[in-house]
Amino acid sequence: MSRKWILSLLVTLAVGAVLGYMLPRKPAHEVGHDARPSAAGAKDGDRKVLYWQDPMVPGQKFDKPGKSPFMDMQLVPVYADEAPSAADVTIDNRTSQNFGIRLAKVEKATLPQQLHAVGSVAFDERLLDLVQARVSGYVTQLHVKAPFERVRSGQPLAEVVSSEWLAAQQEYLALLEGESASIQPIREAARRRLIVLGVPEPTVRAIESDRLTRPATTIFAPIDGVVTELAVRQGSSFSTGAPLFRINGLASVWVNVQLPEARLSMIGLGTKAIAHANAWPGETFEAELIALLPEVDPQTRTLTARMAIENRANRLTPGMYVALDLKGSETGLQLVIPSEAVIPTGARSVVIVAKEGGGFDVASVTVGAEADGKTAILSGLSEGQSVVVSGQFLIDSEASLKSAVRRLEGAAHTTDAADAASTSNQSVHHAQGTVTALTADQITIEHGPVTTLSWPAMTMGFKRPSDGSSNDLNVGDRVEFSFIAAPQGGGFQIVSISVVAEQRSAGRPR
Repeated sequence: MSRKWILSLLVTLAVGAVLGYMLPRKPAHEVGHDARPSAAGAKDGDRKVLYWQDPMVPGQKFDKPGKSPFMDMQLVPVYADEAPSAADVTIDNRTSQNFGIRLAKVEKATLPQQLHAVGSVAFDERLLDLVQARVSGYVTQLHVKAPFERVRSGQPLAEVVSSEWLAAQQEYLALLEGESASIQPIREAARRRLIVLGVPEPTVRAIESDRLTRPATTIFAPIDGVVTELAVRQGSSFSTGAPLFRINGLASVWVNVQLPEARLSMIGLGTKAIAHANAWPGETFEAELIALLPEVDPQTRTLTARMAIENRANRLTPGMYVALDLKGSETGLQLVIPSEAVIPTGARSVVIVAKEGGGFDVASVTVGAEADGKTAILSGLSEGQSVVVSGQFLIDSEASLKSAVRRLEGAAHTTDAADAASTSNQSVHHAQGTVTALTADQITIEHGPVTTLSWPAMTMGFKRPSDGSSNDLNVGDRVEFSFIAAPQGGGFQIVSISVVAEQRSAGRPR
């Protein structure tokens, strides 16, 4: 009796152990997930489920529970109180200090419209004076013998002889001797004729003073400036209408500046500017926009702006380069942040926003004008938010923004296949298992735990290696393999696979 009872007890315990082992057990990661309490301490039944996911392929979301299409396991829920934002980052205060992260507030302010440009000095064409021959004649003496000589108003330029001038002088001199009242109008007409023919006013007054004609008439400089064109030489003749001298004044000069057409809204006629010339370090000149030439260069998409500068002491000469700081009118109140907080990514601009409680997030913004180290924000932020102005060097510009921000918190998991493709240094994982199914592009393996990914034992499909090393595998083979996250699409891809040695020794060489 005693022996039968003991034998029956042993059989019952053995059957219970076998059944307990064969019953499906919850994967380790699911147990840990369910055991973790929510932030509010609520029961799972009271928590809102956002979506279901495969923990091994978290980039794929499902709207209802069920079995994962990627591997032999159930989908797990992601609750509203625990689902992190893709770009959410939490960094403690000590780490923030080590990273050198500084914050600034989004505030409303006015920005002065400023534009920096470089242009070249040119003659002010409004100060051009042309000395032209109104009669024919020849030059007997030339006082200015080289181009670009500086002259002053009233300075003799040349001595010329003209028969028309001499005849007009003699006629006027004869009328000067008359005393009758009837001669007076004729005398005035003769004097006006001398002026029209180009006889200088000083020469006419000299004839009236000493009652003598001048065979050679002196031509004087009409303004202060530079002789930019010398068309005659001593002894040369000239015809009626021929230019003799071209004189440009230097009291003011022009600066021609090429401005981008996209910045023309910042300025208008009358816009003031401060000019700096390399020839006169430390000295500034006041400039004013007097014209926007109505032509845009099709290659550079720039337009010529003409600035006028009062040329003190004739210090600026044509050909010099001048740097200008143009000041437009101030903008209205708008949101602004430090310019160093803006991260251009090519397709868009983003800023890292500090969240309450120590977290960080990424916001796409539309930027406006920039001045005084501040950038206007047209959309994407609100007043009072805090943005990161230093420490952005932690973001790898060659990776996607989500991956880059996750590296701030040292995230080691891959959220989707696109991020895995953007990460050049992928982790390689190793496992052993048994081949359970083979298709043209996938190998299904019942494998053991993968410690590097905290995976329990499971059955899942892997993409075949690209080198053809899996072509001779058969269902039932015991294999050891290495795999990575698939560069394109979801799931994982085998990089190397081979039949284990124990199977080879059994007579199945590979």
